[in-house]
Amino acid sequence: MTGTRRTVAALFLLPALVLLGALVVYPIGYSVVRSFYDQSGDGFAGVDNYKALFTDDGIRTALKNNVIWVVFAPTVATALGLIFAVLTERVRWGTAFKLVVFMPMAISMLAAGIIFRLVYDQDPDKGVANAVWVGVHDTFAESSAFPKAHPGRDSPLRPEDGGFLTKAPVRAGVPVALPLVGVAPDQMPGSAEKAVGARPEQGEVTGTVWQDFTRGKGVGTLGAPDPSELGYAGMRIEAVKDGKVVASTKAADDGTFTLPGKADGARLRLPASNFKEAYNGLDWLGPSLVTPAIIGSYIWMWAGFAMVLIAAGLAGIPRELLEAARVDGANEWQVFRRVTVPLLAPVLAVVAVTLMINVLKVFDLVFIIAPGSSQDDANVLALELYRKGFSEDQPGIASAIAVFLLLLVIPVMWFNVRRLRREVRR
Repeated sequence: MTGTRRTVAALFLLPALVLLGALVVYPIGYSVVRSFYDQSGDGFAGVDNYKALFTDDGIRTALKNNVIWVVFAPTVATALGLIFAVLTERVRWGTAFKLVVFMPMAISMLAAGIIFRLVYDQDPDKGVANAVWVGVHDTFAESSAFPKAHPGRDSPLRPEDGGFLTKAPVRAGVPVALPLVGVAPDQMPGSAEKAVGARPEQGEVTGTVWQDFTRGKGVGTLGAPDPSELGYAGMRIEAVKDGKVVASTKAADDGTFTLPGKADGARLRLPASNFKEAYNGLDWLGPSLVTPAIIGSYIWMWAGFAMVLIAAGLAGIPRELLEAARVDGANEWQVFRRVTVPLLAPVLAVVAVTLMINVLKVFDLVFIIAPGSSQDDANVLALELYRKGFSEDQPGIASAIAVFLLLLVIPVMWFNVRRLRREVRR
């Protein structure tokens, strides 16, 4: 068409064709051939390596997880991109918001994996996810301040149902001493004050519950509050008769408490709620949550990509159509559902298909975020290919996985190319 001779055109295309052949065609061809040979590469294995794709437990888990990835990751990322693009179209700070959402695309998968390995750390003092989760949980269900507290030697208390019960009944007018140990000084409630011995009260049961421990060998008196010892502020005490709670109270900041006369002759119980372990959040990287957690990190990275493409498509929608729908009486939800989304369908399809191709090859995030204890549960085909090829020295099976991944990607790529060509013809 331009009059250029074919030989000149071929010379210009030759470097690209050489690179394409060396970096794409040759590796694909070699992988196909290698997938039919055994571990050594000398013996012909036939389709045995491909049979392993459906019989090996690790590969089957990886295949199941890939299905989860393909179904949920592109769908959620595309949906969020659509929501962000539509909602930010009408606000003045929409450009700044889009910049913030798109910024994770500038981070490599390796860096994102390291970031989210820290985000999902089990310790609420380190992991952001559990810090937020524990904060919300503790707002509605307060944790105990004394999870490690327990009676010391020669204590008047004995264990019962996760708590502790006095060995003998208590009497009105006779102060009760309930010494405990096991709480580190820095874990004591901030309101705790120096423990004091309770005063006897006529017709009432009084006592003190406190940390009966003073630093230093031979310092302090067991069974009696010392000047440096703190009371168990807020400790719940119950008076129990015949298995029923007849009275209850909470210890003051100095550990003292008072129960009414009906507690006379009862046993005092420190219920198990006083010693409930602190809530440490969810095990995000445990076997049951590791795959959703990693998918969440992927969505964090790629929702911005979807948003930018959808926003570009949204900018090309004729505003007359939207205004006409509003004039006809459609509310904003109806305009979005019946006009905006159908007009954006080609863009949404391109975004979703592109992300599907991308998640079929996901490797970095799973390899970095999933700890060794749960990596088998988070396994995907690309990671299993790496493990079979390098960790387990089974290049034949690794090549079969590579060919299988290629076969999975080809239909999606064909669909994407066909749709793009159809759009060009329009």
